[in-house]
Amino acid sequence: MKEKIRKVVVVGGGTAGWMSAALLKRVLGEQVAIELVESEQIGIVGVGEATIPPIQHVNAVLGLNEAEFLRETKSTIKLAIRFENWRKQGDSYYHTFGAPGKSQAFCHFHHFWTRAQQAGDSSSLWDYDLNYLCAEAGKFAKLKVDDPMWELHYAYHFDASLYGAFLRKYSEQRGVKRTEGLVEQVNIHPESGHVESLVLKSGKVIEGDFFVDCSGIRGLLIHKKLGTGYEDWGHWLPCDRAMAVPSERFEETLPYTRSIAHSAGWQWRIPLQHRNGNGLVYSSNHYSDEQAADILLNNLESKALTDPKIIPFRTGRTRKQWNRNVVAVGLSSGFLEPLESTSIYLIQSAIVRLIHLFPHAGVSSDLVDEYNRQSQREYELIRDFIILHYYLNERDDSQFWRDARNMDVPDRLTEKIGLFRSNGGLVQDQLDIFLEPSWLQVMLGQGVIPQDYHPIADSLTNAQLKEKLANTKKLKMEPLPKIPSHDQFLEMFCKAG
Repeated sequence: MKEKIRKVVVVGGGTAGWMSAALLKRVLGEQVAIELVESEQIGIVGVGEATIPPIQHVNAVLGLNEAEFLRETKSTIKLAIRFENWRKQGDSYYHTFGAPGKSQAFCHFHHFWTRAQQAGDSSSLWDYDLNYLCAEAGKFAKLKVDDPMWELHYAYHFDASLYGAFLRKYSEQRGVKRTEGLVEQVNIHPESGHVESLVLKSGKVIEGDFFVDCSGIRGLLIHKKLGTGYEDWGHWLPCDRAMAVPSERFEETLPYTRSIAHSAGWQWRIPLQHRNGNGLVYSSNHYSDEQAADILLNNLESKALTDPKIIPFRTGRTRKQWNRNVVAVGLSSGFLEPLESTSIYLIQSAIVRLIHLFPHAGVSSDLVDEYNRQSQREYELIRDFIILHYYLNERDDSQFWRDARNMDVPDRLTEKIGLFRSNGGLVQDQLDIFLEPSWLQVMLGQGVIPQDYHPIADSLTNAQLKEKLANTKKLKMEPLPKIPSHDQFLEMFCKAG
């Protein structure tokens, strides 16, 4: 017989644990008791300092004051990721959170641009993207506009450990109970196979009706106890280690992440208010840890503050992210390297999905199956978007990049690339967090040029097309002189808030 869920136990803290606790408490209120068990003896994996715009939905649901959030987490604004050396050494392009130009019904702006390119126009598609223009100029402001032409979509860079502490304070103020201790034993109900309770090293027993496993790569409940199984994607995403190191902050804080490709991996540079986050994601088949440390430390733009920290990982996903009465959130649910800053989004998505499908009267197979179907699809779509960056390379300086270019990729990805190359077509898949402008920018940036365009683009004369592009570029440039620098914005906004 199913029993009503009255108490949820979150196992593990950090961003995953405290975001889960905060959202569950905020949405479910007093209907469900929330207890989080964590140990200060277990360190937090500090990657994932960059986010994507849906993080703002979490902050809105929680009712956070944005200025306080920026101050407490030492956040900066993220308008884009700048990819360097990914297509070829020396090349660069942006994946922004904006969209070029202004699309119309049935025909995206890039079709008009493609027609102009074929007629000899030499402009960059990014010239029509306000996010790009602000990123290049080092500017940002919260624009209140009615016309989507001037929307400036953004996310944040923040210190992940400070964000976890910020959410902990929020959660405890609203009634989430925190229990300190190491989990030594997990008790299973002999008939249902559900997790019944945790036994801490101190001997204390923590009982619950439902458990959220935020115990990191260990997967204390989902893997170690329930033996759920893992789907390995290393044949598509060959990097299996990350090395992270903080460094002193720059004088000028860039409003974007940098992703710099090396011969067997890539380096991130993330600007924060108090320091910079740096790291190297790499293949242990191509670099030793000593080589990786040498590459990372010799490519910092400011002095390292600590020794590098190595984080081994295995790309892939947990086969059932909801198994029995346990949902895996964060690294226990899978790992996709931080190339497109999706780690924190996947925490958010997992817990929001759980709230939508919350087992009010007890766990049922219908809820579990739907949750797992959506989770699997979402993971696969993000995986394909990350593969895209590796697969579409023209580098010939190392075996790593040659192998990436020659791998067999998932069928859906082959279809999307083929459609875009044929006529600039883009199709939005359900549950794909990356919208059409994201696919457009990465495919163009990696060298896929459409051979044709939509017939609607032929509705203008040559003179009208030229005028359309010129006016669009002028309109996109119009707000720039009035927008403060990124650092000026942070100083003014944090003080005013």
